[in-house]
Amino acid sequence: MSSGISPSAAASPPVNAFARLLPLTLAVFVSFLCLGMPMPVLPLHLSQTLGLGTLGVGTVMGCQFAAALLSRAWAGSLADTRGARQAVVLGMALAAVSGLAYLMSRAFEGGPAAVWVLAAGRVLLGCAESLIITGALSWGVGMIGPQHAGKVMAWVGIAMYGAYAAGAPAGVAVQAAWGFSGIAVATIVLPLAALAMVWGLRATPAAAQRRTPFYKVLGTVWLPGLGLALSSVGFGVITTFAALLFASRGWGAASLAFTAFGLAFIGARLLFGHLPDKLGGVRVALASIPLEAAGLLLIWGGGDAPWAYAGAALTGFGYSLAFPAFGVEAVRRAPAQARGAAMGAYVAFFDLSMGLTAPAAGLLASVTGVGDVYFAAAVSVALSIAVALLLRLNAARGATHG
Repeated sequence: MSSGISPSAAASPPVNAFARLLPLTLAVFVSFLCLGMPMPVLPLHLSQTLGLGTLGVGTVMGCQFAAALLSRAWAGSLADTRGARQAVVLGMALAAVSGLAYLMSRAFEGGPAAVWVLAAGRVLLGCAESLIITGALSWGVGMIGPQHAGKVMAWVGIAMYGAYAAGAPAGVAVQAAWGFSGIAVATIVLPLAALAMVWGLRATPAAAQRRTPFYKVLGTVWLPGLGLALSSVGFGVITTFAALLFASRGWGAASLAFTAFGLAFIGARLLFGHLPDKLGGVRVALASIPLEAAGLLLIWGGGDAPWAYAGAALTGFGYSLAFPAFGVEAVRRAPAQARGAAMGAYVAFFDLSMGLTAPAAGLLASVTGVGDVYFAAAVSVALSIAVALLLRLNAARGATHG
């Protein structure tokens, strides 16, 4: 099977990926703090202040991912035809507007309008996340070349999940000092700060003059995308239900679980982020995904908070390499002129996973209890091993017939 990388590209001189990507990575980190800070706070605000049950909490939290999913095609097309920089800039502006919606919701507390305004804010944040990540991935690949796509995904992922790790305890501190209004103001200010950071960065040329139909790109990346979707369920249940799990079991604040997940995630990326480019995505996925499933089982079966912290760390370590592992396989299947659309289509499977996981897990939690969502997530993650094996089989068939 063709790798989709030309010999000239493969023979290009080494680039310092870290130095080239550092400004963009820092901007993604700062902008994604506004996603990390509400994680331990917003579910409890919805439950305790606004009176929603687990299904309602899951639905409102899932609005962000549903919006990101529905906007992925647009984000990828914008990155390809107008340039990745424009997608990132627009995404950061929308993220700031979502913070305004959070702030406005305070005026309606005591009635259902508060929930609707918060849901609108989650929708805006989902569109912003779609634009920022799709644009950043496409921008990064344009900076250092498609042969280093795994490095781009690794460093952008470090920024994303580093923001989750740092944002969770910061969100608890801000909530304690200034309440949910403080979270809202931070959600306005942080994306604007990130916008200032990328304003002077050089744009890479648009990859295409015309929009590539999304369904055509989707057909090339659906299998690695399915692997991403299944492996992302673990992350979904931690971000949405860790706070409720800790509250239901009397373990205190869940912010350390988010931090443990994020630090382990970053550590795995720093140590092994080069492996998908070097060894191939399938081999890395087969090694890392069982660790993620084991971590989820540890959270499910653990009897106290330290076991949950350990499980969150193991989950983060295992999940860390799943995104670039399956992503390298997606990039190899994508035409160069539709790389932004391919990135959008691939990450759309993450959004699909998050959008379905939150309400489905909320429904399961309302029937069997919050803890059981982690067992169900472990089963889902384990199924992504079958996807990796299928990718290996397809590659072997392509080599045989090539």
